[in-house]
Amino acid sequence: MQTRITFKNRADIELSAALHTPNVGDTKAFAVFAHCFTCTKSINAAVAISETLAQRGIATLRFDFTGLGGSKGDFSDSNFSTNIADLIDAAVFLERNFQAPQLLIGHSLGGTAILAASEHIPSAKAVVSIGSPSNPEHILHLLSEHLQTLHEEGSAAIDLAGRKFNFKQSFVDDVKDQQIDYRGLRKALMVMHSPQDDTVSIDEAGKIFSQAMHPKSFVSLDGADHLLSDKKDSQYAAEVLASWALRYLDLDTQVADVEQGIFAKAKTDQGFICNINANGHELLADEPKYVGGKNLGPSPYDFLGSALASCTAMTLNMYARHKNIELSEVSVKVDHDRVHASDCADCEKTEGKVDVFNRAITLEGNLTEQQRERMLQIADRCPVHKTLENEIKITSALVALD
Repeated sequence: MQTRITFKNRADIELSAALHTPNVGDTKAFAVFAHCFTCTKSINAAVAISETLAQRGIATLRFDFTGLGGSKGDFSDSNFSTNIADLIDAAVFLERNFQAPQLLIGHSLGGTAILAASEHIPSAKAVVSIGSPSNPEHILHLLSEHLQTLHEEGSAAIDLAGRKFNFKQSFVDDVKDQQIDYRGLRKALMVMHSPQDDTVSIDEAGKIFSQAMHPKSFVSLDGADHLLSDKKDSQYAAEVLASWALRYLDLDTQVADVEQGIFAKAKTDQGFICNINANGHELLADEPKYVGGKNLGPSPYDFLGSALASCTAMTLNMYARHKNIELSEVSVKVDHDRVHASDCADCEKTEGKVDVFNRAITLEGNLTEQQRERMLQIADRCPVHKTLENEIKITSALVALD
């Protein structure tokens, strides 16, 4: 899924972005992607990497730096420092509206900016540079023929890859002032670079890698050009970095609040196996082997019984805390059965079969007999208990694929 969004940076400039998310409920973590120098978020590499990461469960925000692509602002007023600020603001946007990003990815000078910005993004646990120079001043070789003009006149219109960009001397001064301490990165690092990169030499990758502390990894994108123009190259890069990054991300706390609900998916070639996502919590359902399943997870009725057992335990614990009852632990065992209605003395139904849930409750602690009896009564007030005993109506509808 891809959502077009905008957010404002600290200078109150509206930046254009796209957020790639996995199937609803499957998000493991969030990432920010920084595009290459004078590129936009729509460059093929940015799109392909973001799509592949989303397929691996990592929601990825790619955006246009100030004055580029769909973002507002004047490019001539931007520089390496404003790029860093934009990246930090993108991370703040994700934190306020979704989840704080744990993975930072940058391409070319965007990678250098990511490395510089990472120390200001505390949620980041892993950083990836792709075809990036070790020092932002490296970019000045693209402006070499115009540096004298910039120095003398303060600005110049420069042709880069067939497009005109207005630069100011302040851009040159800014990149010359930048110093990145790779020894102080304090995050997992992956450096990706192509030996055939004729825009940024692979020697630059070596400088980053050699200065950084462990954990760090180096991946050769053999055969790829600087822009990863071939989609196969960008997809390969994304698959490798996604597999690597998942080792370092805190997946337990990264549950994307994209859409609330319970989702279940089953494929015909997997038997009874069913993948469940309950408001971001991933579960697996199956059936026992004696009915043809693989017993890789609880059965649907196991989940139903678990709902009743857990709700009962929660309700009793809450009541004990509220009444200052010395309850140290409560255990609830639930068995499910179907009996003939004629064998159920207190059932309203007289024909067919009736579902019966038997609860065995164990209370540990210094409780009086009166308190124990009261706790047994409170167990019947469990919300799931009430739901199961109430009249239940289920509606179904077919939903078209997006």
